[in-house]
Amino acid sequence: MLHLLYILAFTVLAFLAVGNLIRSLITVGMESQRPRGFRDFDRYGASNSRFQGVPHPELLDEYGNAVSEPLLVMRSLSVQDAREQLDALYNLSPGGSNNDEAAE
Repeated sequence: MLHLLYILAFTVLAFLAVGNLIRSLITVGMESQRPRGFRDFDRYGASNSRFQGVPHPELLDEYGNAVSEPLLVMRSLSVQDAREQLDALYNLSPGGSNNDEAAE
């Protein structure tokens, strides 16, 4: 009897999940077909209708103002430069090769 109850419960959950998936796909399809103007998106790319223009807390400075500079700046580095920087860090560490050379 308990097996039948489990089967019935998981069948209901499966139908709810599939129904929710179909509903989400229809919603996404309808939103992708709707033409959007420039005003519909804020500067973070989020839709104003859903988020009302409230940015993520990490995009705010300590005073609550929106940060306009890039949050992560990466520069390209050659393999040789990276190796030299890693060697310099290793040599400055307590067990680095500078200590080994001094012991010899």
